[in-house]
Amino acid sequence: MTSIDTELNQLADRLAGELVLPGDPGYDRARRVWNGAVDRYPAAIVRCRRTADVVAALRFARERGFLVAVRGGGHSIPGYSTCDDGIVLDLGPMKGVTVDPVRRVAVAEAGLTWGELDAATQRHGLAVTGGEVSDTGIAGLTLGGGIGWLKRVHGLTCDNLLAAELVTADGQVLHAGAEEHPELFWGLRGGGGNFGVVTRFTYRLHPVGPLFAGAVMHPGDRAPQALRFVRDLAAAAPDELSLMAALVTAPPEPFVPPEMRGRPMVLLAGCHVGPVEDGERALAPLRRFGPPPVDLFGVMPYVELQRLADPMNVPGRPIYVKSEMLGPLDDAALEVAAARAAEPSSPYNQLLLHHMGGAVRRVPADATAFGHRDAEYLLTVAGAWEDPAGDPQPHVRWARDSWQALRPWSRGTYVNHLGEEGEDRVRQAYPAGTYDRLVALKRTYDPENVFRLNQNIRP
Repeated sequence: MTSIDTELNQLADRLAGELVLPGDPGYDRARRVWNGAVDRYPAAIVRCRRTADVVAALRFARERGFLVAVRGGGHSIPGYSTCDDGIVLDLGPMKGVTVDPVRRVAVAEAGLTWGELDAATQRHGLAVTGGEVSDTGIAGLTLGGGIGWLKRVHGLTCDNLLAAELVTADGQVLHAGAEEHPELFWGLRGGGGNFGVVTRFTYRLHPVGPLFAGAVMHPGDRAPQALRFVRDLAAAAPDELSLMAALVTAPPEPFVPPEMRGRPMVLLAGCHVGPVEDGERALAPLRRFGPPPVDLFGVMPYVELQRLADPMNVPGRPIYVKSEMLGPLDDAALEVAAARAAEPSSPYNQLLLHHMGGAVRRVPADATAFGHRDAEYLLTVAGAWEDPAGDPQPHVRWARDSWQALRPWSRGTYVNHLGEEGEDRVRQAYPAGTYDRLVALKRTYDPENVFRLNQNIRP
C-alpha cells in the first residue's frame, strides 16, 4: 500500500461516517450531483455523520494539500459541491433536526433538504422561508440568502437564521450568532460558503397553515399581456401575496389542453400566506384574467406548494443558468422576455421572474451580507437538455442571450444563482461596502482561501 492509502485507512477509522474511494461500489453514486452537466471524480468522498467527521476530514485534506469541496444538497449550479482529484466533504448524512414549537425554533443539521426540513416543521404548523425545489439542500441556500414563497411576508431564509455552528479552515468549531462572533454571523447571512463548513443551523419559524396557492397557464402567444397583468398585480400586492411568472414549455400532461402541449406557455403562479378566504380574494384577479385555459389553484399544505416546481427541476438533468436582480420592469422589458421565451432551445428551458419586495426590502441593507434588497424581481434563465452527452452549446447560448437581453434592467445579481462567472460577477452580488467587509472576514477566517470552491471572495 502507498503512504496515502495507509493514511486514508487511518482517516476512515476515525470517522463515524463513511469514506468512499474510487473503485468502491458506491463511488459513482456518491460523486453525482444535481446538475447532470457536472461530471467530476474526487480522490475521496467523506460522508460525514457528525461535526467531528468534518474536522478530521478537513484537517486531513489541508495537511496533504488536497482541494476541498463542500456538499450539502449538491445543488450548486456550477458544480462547486464536487471536484476532480480533491476531497469532498459530503454533509448529506447529517440529517438531525429538532423543532421547539413553543419557542418556534428549529435546529437543523446541514445535510437536510428543504423537503425534509419542511416536513419536520410542518408537523407543528410552522415553517421558515425555504427553497422552491424540495431536494435543494438547506445549507447552500441559507448561506447565499434564500429566496422562497414566504419571503415577502417573513423575509429571506438568512433573515430567519438565529445561529450557526461551523468548522473553520483551521479546524476550530465555532458558534456564531448575534452575541457570539457577530461579524462572522453577519457574513454567513449572504456571503456563501466562504468562511467555513456550517454543520448546524438554528432558524426562527413562523405559523404557516394550509395555503391558497397554485398557477394558471396561458398559451405563449399571450405572454406579453399576461406578463403585464401580473406585473401590475404585483405592484399593489400585500406582503402576504407572492407572485411568479414562468415562461416554459407546456408539459404533455392530461390537465393541459392538447393544442398547448409541447408549445411555449406562460405560467402565472401565486401563493397567499394567511387565511384561505383572503387568499382566494387576493388571487381572484389572476384567475379571471384571460380567462386561463388551465387553472391549478386550490387549497394545499405548504409541503405540497414546496414540491410544485420539482417536475421542472429533475436531478441529473444537465442545466446552464444565468440570473440577475432586476429593477422595475417596463413594457419593453416584458416584450423582450416574451420574445426570448418564444424560441427555446429545448422543451426544458425556463425563464422565471420572481417578484421580490415586502419583508425582504424592509431589512436594512447592512444588516446582513445579502445584497440588492431593493430589487423588484429575480430573473432566472435556465437552458436545460436531456442527454448529458449532448451538445450543450445551443442551450448555453439561449440562456446567455436571453440574460444579456434583459441586463439593461439589472440591479446586480444573486449569489446563489451564479455559475462559474469570475470575480467581477461575484462582486456584482454585493454593494461595494458589503464586499469589503466580506473580504476582511475572509482574511480573518480563511486567509489561505481553503474554501475557494464557491462564489469565491478572495482574501
